Amino acid sequence: MANEQVIVEDEDSKYLPKNPWSAVGPILLAVFIYVMDGTIANVALPHMAGSFSATRDESMWILTSYLIASGIVIPSVDFFSKLLGRKNFFVISILVFTIASLLCGMARNLTEMVIYRVLQGAGGGGIVPISQAVIMESFPKEQRGKGMAIFGMGIILAPIIGPVLGGWITDNWSWPWIFFINVPFGCMAAILCHKTMFNPPYSWRQKGVKIDGLGFLFLIIWLFFLQIFFDKGNNADWFNATWICWVFGISCASAVAFFISQIMRKDTLLDLSVFKDRNFVIGTLIQVVMQSVLYASLAILPQFLQSMMGYTAFLSGYSMMPRGLGSFTAMVICALIADKVDKRKLVAVGLTLLGCAGLFFGFLNLQIASINIMIPNYIMGVGMGLCMVPIINLSLETLTNQQMTNASGIQNLLKNIGGAIGTSLVATMLTRFAQVHQYMMVGNLSELNEVFVNRVNTYTAALSQYYPTEVARHMAEYLQYGTLIKQSTLWAFMDAFRIFGLLCFALIPLLLLLKRSKFQPKKK
Repeated sequence: MANEQVIVEDEDSKYLPKNPWSAVGPILLAVFIYVMDGTIANVALPHMAGSFSATRDESMWILTSYLIASGIVIPSVDFFSKLLGRKNFFVISILVFTIASLLCGMARNLTEMVIYRVLQGAGGGGIVPISQAVIMESFPKEQRGKGMAIFGMGIILAPIIGPVLGGWITDNWSWPWIFFINVPFGCMAAILCHKTMFNPPYSWRQKGVKIDGLGFLFLIIWLFFLQIFFDKGNNADWFNATWICWVFGISCASAVAFFISQIMRKDTLLDLSVFKDRNFVIGTLIQVVMQSVLYASLAILPQFLQSMMGYTAFLSGYSMMPRGLGSFTAMVICALIADKVDKRKLVAVGLTLLGCAGLFFGFLNLQIASINIMIPNYIMGVGMGLCMVPIINLSLETLTNQQMTNASGIQNLLKNIGGAIGTSLVATMLTRFAQVHQYMMVGNLSELNEVFVNRVNTYTAALSQYYPTEVARHMAEYLQYGTLIKQSTLWAFMDAFRIFGLLCFALIPLLLLLKRSKFQPKKK
């Protein structure tokens, strides 16, 4: 039976499906494989670079091309939904993503891989915003917390499971299988979504839809150069490199031109009127910062475990699993109570837990046990889960259903940019903080420091059994300098974690600017 025939009227929304849960499973499956593909290739990147005889910098385009393509499609979701019909566009997106996944696994060189990753990102770009909009619209406003809790589970768990699954597949099979595994699940999701997805009349194909060619051009230039800026900025020493200044300038000019074109012209890609809604603006800002913290922590923690603690790629990914368990715990809590309590309180609790987890990570050392990683990871997972679902609800529930697809597209575009900013900033923070701590500590490697002298003498005496005395002394001094480098790097990691924690605490006052949900049951 077509979805249009099972729609009933509701006092809060004109159209609602009789059974909103029927499509949640297929939609969540599509979301999961798309979001997971953003991180699953990270651990396999060295293997792919070796297969294609590419350098590490060249292989980064395998990740970058995916992000650029999906970033371009995300804000265009509302336009393509009107042009093709939202349900049709969603199913087409899943199929394009699935076919591109198959092609990625069959790629024979770097050029082919980048082309197929662009196709994969373009196909998957519409999956998350449409899924978010559909689930929000499918439930009565007083029950959206339960639906979004399930949706949030996919958004949070997928990037955490990605590195673990990618490491296991790469070690036990080969890297092409991280793409081939998408094919059966993608086909299943497309078929089930075609049969069960909520498809109200206002989401059907519209006549006379015109493409905003100028806006689309500005969007492509903006995001393309912005991604290059974030990817290459740290290695090029940011604005000390002339070409980085040009890249950043072109990106900013294109962004300004894009938003001006969306304001001044008709039939545009985006409807920026949603920015008049205070909840949408504040809620989106909070989500952007949270996305920065999430992706930055996903990048920094495996680096810490591998470079400082000696973990393997699989073990470092496996260490993230408690975060997934914490997120699952939070999703269950949200499903049970999200529609019964003030959502702002849930977000405040979540941000507090995120802040505490960041501070816990900020006081680690190199003599820790696995439990010292697992506990803060679990706390961070609970915090992220308690934040994500309620803040999505709060940011979108004051908008009409007709605005949902457009608003979701804008929100996910900004969240993608937030994730890119967080990943780039954390790389810069590690580099610069390590340099600062090294500069502050290097004065201790002096003949005036009794501890330094004693250790050098001890190492020199031990090494003199195998090397000439002068060589042994130089080796002993080098060992002490290596210890200093390791210690300064450790402090850089700790500083970054502490900043993440404090940033989460700083977001809590913004919750006071949000309007309280009007769709929660009254206390008896």
